[in-house]
Amino acid sequence: MSLQNKFKSFHDAIKLGRKDLEYTTARLKDDSITADIVERFKEDGYPVIEDFIQGSLATFTGIREKGQDFDIDRAIVIEADLAPENPITPKLAVLEVLEGRGFKNAKVKKPCVTADYKADDLHIDIPIYRKYDNGQYELAVGKRHSDEDNREWARAAPRELIDWVNNYDANEAYGSNKHEQFRRIVRYLKRWRNFTFGDDVRRKVYSIGIAVMVKESFNSSINDEGFPDDLTALRKTINHILNYRSYFTLVNVDKYSVNVVLPVSPYRDIFHSSSIVTGTQFRNKLSALLKTLDKVADEEQESKQCELLRSAFGEDFPECAATSSASSTAVKTVFASAGVVGTSQGA
Repeated sequence: MSLQNKFKSFHDAIKLGRKDLEYTTARLKDDSITADIVERFKEDGYPVIEDFIQGSLATFTGIREKGQDFDIDRAIVIEADLAPENPITPKLAVLEVLEGRGFKNAKVKKPCVTADYKADDLHIDIPIYRKYDNGQYELAVGKRHSDEDNREWARAAPRELIDWVNNYDANEAYGSNKHEQFRRIVRYLKRWRNFTFGDDVRRKVYSIGIAVMVKESFNSSINDEGFPDDLTALRKTINHILNYRSYFTLVNVDKYSVNVVLPVSPYRDIFHSSSIVTGTQFRNKLSALLKTLDKVADEEQESKQCELLRSAFGEDFPECAATSSASSTAVKTVFASAGVVGTSQGA
């Protein structure tokens, strides 16, 4: 079995879509909660005019993770002319709906209302938007007891962000193949993050940040017959992230900040609240991953290739028979600065 087939098996093991059987309970719960919110908002005088899935399920980059909750990220949209002036008002209504359904830990956070449903391993995020006739969205921002200075209807472009991640040039040679490879690489890096980082930093290496970095830095590897080489694409993309973008900034000796600008309104830094610890670990561990992938590319024994890849991605990456030799036909790619960047500091 070629190394690419091993990557395919790995991807099949970790990918998660809204229609997947494992997500059935989450999907049904999402539909039921949404229906209750729609009814409540209608009673309150600002009927829901639109709702849609956000996040990784909307961009087809979701992953399944043992011991982790399934995510529900459902946007609720009301008409701007009917929306209450106070953005916290509809968030409190959502909170009451969730508490009425038995959620004991529902909270009004700054960007959304959130809750965990332990019985079914679900994590729920419900952002509230108001929408103008010209199509402009504004997000209800603020916590439960935020005063006027700390709450607002903030300009946002949730649909544009989904479209930006999902967009590709269908007229380009093997355009759909390349886009599928992009999605696989996002999933690989999300699993790598979950496997590599401790809980405190892992949750601050945001999935949307990974998706934007990969999208902006993506280097595909598809041969003339349309066959992918995910190892080469992954190496080239990470190399570009580390060496040809300005995501990581040196702020002190071996210390880095991470900055990734949202590609749509309001064009904020996705990692604006992240610490130097997060930036440093993110960069150094990404550099270490690139070095591991370089070793895989140079290794001739498939069993050792898989051993290295399992050390980076975990046990869902398949093992290889000890007698196997590497059978990937991909041309090894050499990067001028690969293997040079990064230190072990903070890793």
